[in-house]
Amino acid sequence: MSFPDLLEGLGREAFDCVRGRLLPNQPLGPVTWLRVGGPAQLLFQPADEADLAAFMKVLPEDVPVLPVGLGSNLLIRDGGVPGVVVRLTGKGFGHLEPVGETRLRVGAAVPDKRLAQAALQAKLSGFAFYAGIPGGVGGALRMNAGAHGAETRERMVELNAVDRSGTVIRLSNADMDYAYRHSGQPGDLIFTSAVFEGVPGEAEAIQSEMEAVTAHREKAQPIREKTGGSTFKNPAENSAWKVIDAAGCRGLAVGDAQMSEMHCNFMINRGEASALDLETLGETVRARVLENSGVRLEWEIKRLGLFEAGKSVEPFLGRG
Repeated sequence: MSFPDLLEGLGREAFDCVRGRLLPNQPLGPVTWLRVGGPAQLLFQPADEADLAAFMKVLPEDVPVLPVGLGSNLLIRDGGVPGVVVRLTGKGFGHLEPVGETRLRVGAAVPDKRLAQAALQAKLSGFAFYAGIPGGVGGALRMNAGAHGAETRERMVELNAVDRSGTVIRLSNADMDYAYRHSGQPGDLIFTSAVFEGVPGEAEAIQSEMEAVTAHREKAQPIREKTGGSTFKNPAENSAWKVIDAAGCRGLAVGDAQMSEMHCNFMINRGEASALDLETLGETVRARVLENSGVRLEWEIKRLGLFEAGKSVEPFLGRG
C-alpha cells in the first residue's frame, strides 16, 4: 500500500530549512532485521541534531512521529507507518569520543557492539554485555537494553534528546524512570546521544569477558537468520524460552515465520514471511504458553504501524 504524499499535503516549502533526506512512502522492511513491513508515509534521515530540531519545529503537532534505530528489535506491520518515521544514521549520529577518564559520549546511531569495543580500547569495564546486543545505542536507551545480568541504566549518566516541539533537552539517568526493558519517557522523544560511565579495568580481563559474551551468542542464538532478537520479555523468576519450550512451541511455524529451533525465544523469518505471519506466530505462542503454564508473556519486540485492510491479530488470539 502507499500513503498520500505528506510533504505535498503540508507544503514542501515549509521544509526548505531541512538538510537531511525526506523520502515519501519509503519501504521500511529493508532497514529492519526481520525484513518485513510496509512503508513510512515519510521517512526523515536528519543530517545532525540541529537539523532534527529544525524539522521538528516546523512539523505540525498533529503529525505522528516515530523514531527508529537500527531495526533489530522492530516488527513493522504490513500496512506501514502513517506520519513521519525518523531514522538516525551513522553519518550524523555515529560519533563516539572520550569525556574525561571514565566516560564516553556516544551518538544514538552507534551500534552496541561498537560501544563495547570503544570501552575496551579505553580500558573501561562494565560494557562487555553490549557485545551481545544486536542493536544501537538509541534503542538501548529507549528500552534499557541489557544482557548477562547488566543493563543500560547501570552505565548511562545523561542523554540529549529532541522533543516534539524541536527543543534539545538533557535528561539524567533518574529522569528516564528505567525499569526492566522499559523507560518512562514519551515515545516521540528522540534520543540523539548519551554519556556513559565505566569503571577502569584491565584490557585483558575486559577482552576475555567480551569474547565470552560473543561466544555465548554465537552458540546459543540464531544470529545468521533474519531475526529481531529476543521476542518476549522474561517473566518474573523464569525464562521466556523455558515456558515457550514447555508449551511445545520450539520450531513452531506460521508460513515462513518460525520460533527458532536453536533458541525458541527468537522468532525468525525463513524467507518470505509477512509481518502478519510473524505477529500471528507470536500471539499463538503467547496463547499456548498462557494455556500451558498460566504465564502471560509480554512482547519485547516492538510491533508498530498498521495492519493491511481487513487483517489483524488479536492478543493471545482472543483468549484473554
